[in-house]
Amino acid sequence: MTISTPSRARRTRKTRAETSEAIRQSLFLAAAVVVGKHGYADASISRITQAAEVAHGTFYNHFESRQDLFEQLLPALGGMLLNHVTGAVASKSSAPEREDARLKAWFSFLEEHPEFYRILNEGEVFVPDVFRQHVGHFGAGYLRTLRRAKERGELNDFTDEELEPVAYILLAARAYLTFRYGRSEDAAAPVPDPVFSAYRKLLKHGLFAADAAKPDPADKEG
Repeated sequence: MTISTPSRARRTRKTRAETSEAIRQSLFLAAAVVVGKHGYADASISRITQAAEVAHGTFYNHFESRQDLFEQLLPALGGMLLNHVTGAVASKSSAPEREDARLKAWFSFLEEHPEFYRILNEGEVFVPDVFRQHVGHFGAGYLRTLRRAKERGELNDFTDEELEPVAYILLAARAYLTFRYGRSEDAAAPVPDPVFSAYRKLLKHGLFAADAAKPDPADKEG
């Protein structure tokens, strides 16, 4: 008996589960772009499926409703942002250098995913529970970061109770710097260098003043 060998095309064919997941991801990414461009209110299922290049009815094979999809956007993009920032900070040694890297990573993430800014800002109205969870998750993460910095002797001027307000002050700084400098009419325009140098000096001579006399590798950056 001769056993035939499956062709290469047959061996590499996607399974039904893989195809389904690919379509789901396509819908998800299309929704992010549509919400980023039109806002939650005008991000219709028709616009999303058209952007994903799938049939209207296919949407309901993957999401219960438009709201169901909306409630998954912010957590997913928030996870991507967290991974992006964590990777950028991993190799940094001093506290001011790490904060500088966090701000730069925030803006570089927005360059790659400009839709995130609108998804986040409108989330307070359209997905309030998810928005509160997102803010709480990032606030708690920043608080853990500051506690580790204090354990290393980098935040001696602050009590444990003061670290949480500091975490939210730093998060708020990102939001307003983005509103002023990260939403240029020219989408390709880089964030001006003085934004980063001013932020770094403010933290070095304020938040991390105890370390101000030590050489900071971040000051050597152009």
